[in-house]
Amino acid sequence: MDYAEAVRLANYLADNGSDSIVLAGSTGESPTLTNEEESVLFTEVKKGLGQKAKVIAGTGSNSTVTAVEYTRRAEALGVDGALVVVPYYNKPTQEGLYQHFKAINDAVNLPLMLYNIPARTGRNLEPETTLRLAELPNYFAVKEASGDLAQIKKIIAAAPQDFLLYAGDDNITLETLKAGGYGVVSVAAHLAGLPLKKMVDAYLSGDLKTAETIDKELQDIFQVIFITTNPAPVKAALNMLGFQCGVPRLPLVGLTESEKEQVRRVLVKHGLL
Repeated sequence: MDYAEAVRLANYLADNGSDSIVLAGSTGESPTLTNEEESVLFTEVKKGLGQKAKVIAGTGSNSTVTAVEYTRRAEALGVDGALVVVPYYNKPTQEGLYQHFKAINDAVNLPLMLYNIPARTGRNLEPETTLRLAELPNYFAVKEASGDLAQIKKIIAAAPQDFLLYAGDDNITLETLKAGGYGVVSVAAHLAGLPLKKMVDAYLSGDLKTAETIDKELQDIFQVIFITTNPAPVKAALNMLGFQCGVPRLPLVGLTESEKEQVRRVLVKHGLL
């Protein structure tokens, strides 16, 4: 782990449109980080960012006891919030999911964001369960990476006014905003943070034409960073831009030369290289 480079990248993101920085999420390769690495990462980035942006720590687990422990630890380290993913692999029922997330809520006094990504976890957090959890005091938002706009609309229509829905997929950010969503937890912001911010701001100010134009222009970036398993493509792109991000830890591997060329062409097209 290169903590100094992580701090540099976090500051770059904060300077280029990101209001908060998520650490140890899927793109942050949380499955292969040790507990100690996560603790140092949270501490160093929080210190290195100062008041420039908030820090949201990925603290989820498929063990409720572990998720509670990790979230308590993150709170003690001074992060601003936690991202808690649906338990993966063991496929709990919806009641099991509710009790899992309730246990985390009851253990801390920290803003919590639910993270629904069924393609990775094997279980969808159904809208009814999300809405039950939205009534608990610490859950302020959900990152919806189901890709299901009907589900997204159902949550937004029935959620409390202070419960926010963030897109979990860059390519449907604008559609999520149109449905009443609040923003995006973005991978593409590593490469196109300012245009993304401009798109969101344009939509919120009523300038739909500008928002739609930017969304259309960014679609090739949204696509190329998922030509193989995330985060390999975005790490390769950041390496090309001068960051020292290395390659993913096993079992993930870096891009092939053909895949690197696809990424490079998109970066050149957008004037990033």
